[in-house]
Amino acid sequence: MAQKLAPGARLGEQQLAMLFDCSRTIVREALTGLAARGIVTVSSRRGWYVIEPSLGEAREAFEARRVIEMGLIRCTTEVSKGAIKQLKSHLSREKAAVKGSDVGLRSFLLGDFHVCLAECLGNSLLADTLRDFTARTTLIAMLYQSSHDAAQSCDDHVKIVQALEKGDLILAEKLMQTHIGNVQATLKLHASSGDPLAELRSALSPVSSPLVKTKGKNSAQDLHTSLSTTPPEESSTYLGALL
Repeated sequence: MAQKLAPGARLGEQQLAMLFDCSRTIVREALTGLAARGIVTVSSRRGWYVIEPSLGEAREAFEARRVIEMGLIRCTTEVSKGAIKQLKSHLSREKAAVKGSDVGLRSFLLGDFHVCLAECLGNSLLADTLRDFTARTTLIAMLYQSSHDAAQSCDDHVKIVQALEKGDLILAEKLMQTHIGNVQATLKLHASSGDPLAELRSALSPVSSPLVKTKGKNSAQDLHTSLSTTPPEESSTYLGALL
């Protein structure tokens, strides 16, 4: 949640055992637990890795958070003064982190607000669930280049707590929906074009001119002819053009 491990980062059992001065068995148990929570994945040949969510998984994660967090507020009848005090304390640390230079602490506190909210509203089970979903959406934000402003996110949290303090649960629910939607909207979760070679085709397209064409010819055989008869220095055609 602090964005210190990138999606796809390798987690070597031996290195972790050395780092924490424990056995590989203990490390493996911990990694297995994280895998069950959907935060790491394992390959029999490649080892353990932090997950790299796909576009579909990214959308599902945000939709799950939206359902859980809006439902959590909707099912709340009253927010105690103690809960509001705890939330405000968290917001104070958030604001300080946003102004500071510790990006990891800032990222963690912004994500942990949602976990704290669930705990304050009296649902520890959903708090645990949100902790895992928040970790996933943090990885998603890193993977799909989120441009969401940290200060704006913090301000959204402040408005949600203000609505809860006033007892306006309907407004708090709407604010939560808008907040999660805004975060998701800043991600580059564009639908696939349906062309599996699109990215490769773009990367390997000719740098300057298109295929060298011979007068009166436009077949695949012409490509062979142009490649074999045109001097390299006079042609920008290369294997990428075949794509």
